[in-house]
Amino acid sequence: MFSTSFFPAWRHQLGPMRSSTSPGHKLRGATLAQIENQLAPAFPSQLLAKADTHDYSRERIFPLFRTFWCWTWQILQANTSCREVVRQVQAQFALEGGGVVNEATGGYCQAREKVPLSSLEKIFVATANSVEHKAQACPALQGRALKVLDGSSTRLVDTSSNRQAYPPPKSVKQGCGFPVMKLVVLFSLASGALLARATGTQSMHEVRLCEALRAFFLEGDIVVADRAYALFPVLAWLQTLKVDIIARVPTRLRRVDFRKAKKRLGPGEALFQWTKSCKVCAFLPLEEWLGISSEITVRILRVNLRSAGFRTQHLTLVTTLLDPTLYPPEEIIAAYARRWRLEMCLDDLKTSLNMEHLHCHSAAMVEKELLVFLIAHNLLRWLMLEAAQNHSVNLEQISFKGTMDAFRQFAIALCQIARRQSKRRTQLWNEFLQALAADRVPKRPGRKEPRAVKKRSKYPHLNTPRKLFRDKLSRNQQRVRASARKRALLN
Repeated sequence: MFSTSFFPAWRHQLGPMRSSTSPGHKLRGATLAQIENQLAPAFPSQLLAKADTHDYSRERIFPLFRTFWCWTWQILQANTSCREVVRQVQAQFALEGGGVVNEATGGYCQAREKVPLSSLEKIFVATANSVEHKAQACPALQGRALKVLDGSSTRLVDTSSNRQAYPPPKSVKQGCGFPVMKLVVLFSLASGALLARATGTQSMHEVRLCEALRAFFLEGDIVVADRAYALFPVLAWLQTLKVDIIARVPTRLRRVDFRKAKKRLGPGEALFQWTKSCKVCAFLPLEEWLGISSEITVRILRVNLRSAGFRTQHLTLVTTLLDPTLYPPEEIIAAYARRWRLEMCLDDLKTSLNMEHLHCHSAAMVEKELLVFLIAHNLLRWLMLEAAQNHSVNLEQISFKGTMDAFRQFAIALCQIARRQSKRRTQLWNEFLQALAADRVPKRPGRKEPRAVKKRSKYPHLNTPRKLFRDKLSRNQQRVRASARKRALLN
């Protein structure tokens, strides 16, 4: 084929493809290969197998497995640009003598578009299961599985496709702001792994998105959530799934009067009867809403939080765990207190992995990009669990950001060790796990992490479309124009 005389002008392009696209070609010295070698055991390799027909059926620069690991590497580099990924592959192909790689990013971007969403879904579920199998169950609350439910949002690139699928908030002027994707995620309290996610627009309530996660609520689970979920429809709906909940009562919407309790269990602890509203629930189908019970019994605990130098804070919790003997109030309070640490997993995603702003230009690609972020989070959690178990360290004391930084640097060191030096590679990997266990997050009781930004921007906010926006005149320009107006009036 490459020696035919019918295509003499194509020889310089078709010739290098013989070596660069051969089935056995691998980037042995690249950090991409080290990431693949160390993280691939977290899920079955068949999920990235070569297809027999259609997309990824032929050998190319970016087959399915390389495209996925390039995308994962890109996320682990704090969501770096596609250009840097292509330069990594380009440099390694040149080092290995594997042929010429086009310097444009189009090939890599097209390969990402061809990645099946179903494959990413399966990899996401597989990584979550791998992390869960490694984690040890919490002995409290009868050893039942604890899951944390929380919501967040992320900005998207301002394109017509993203605006149509995820319109900006109504309070933003036309032509300003960004499309916003609302996100509800389900965490595992034991491992910190992301188990499921549901997406929607900014105008959709978290509770409405929560209904899409019903397949991931298993019988016997205990859900820990904030005050947005402490509502009668949510509690009654979870009871139909045989799932219990621990949540904070929104005291502004529901006043708790212990004098009206159904049964007092102790100081600041009682059973109450919550009744069904006459108004139809918006997030449940009508058939399900009519099928749930008209009354449920809940257990409410009032906790006083005292800190030296601060006023006493009152915390009101509601739960469907009614038996005070099987589920002591101390264990319920401790489980809810751990919710904030798991809520910081969203901060790990949005700050450490830089998921605060997704870069894809279409709604279909945004879903894939989000899944790759969640997969990368679970893979790092998988490494944290391995370090915690090997060195008998509490998982919550291992830093997520420290794990990501250390893994990037040790992956570079692994590139410099030949494959035949297996003992040296194993030794270096053990040193990596030991470094994670040694770099512990200190215990900081009473630490407050307010959701506020200290950094100020020197630029004004864009409150009109960019085409119509005009910069403010400087003081010197204002003086010049004022003097010109005075001279015009005098003349």
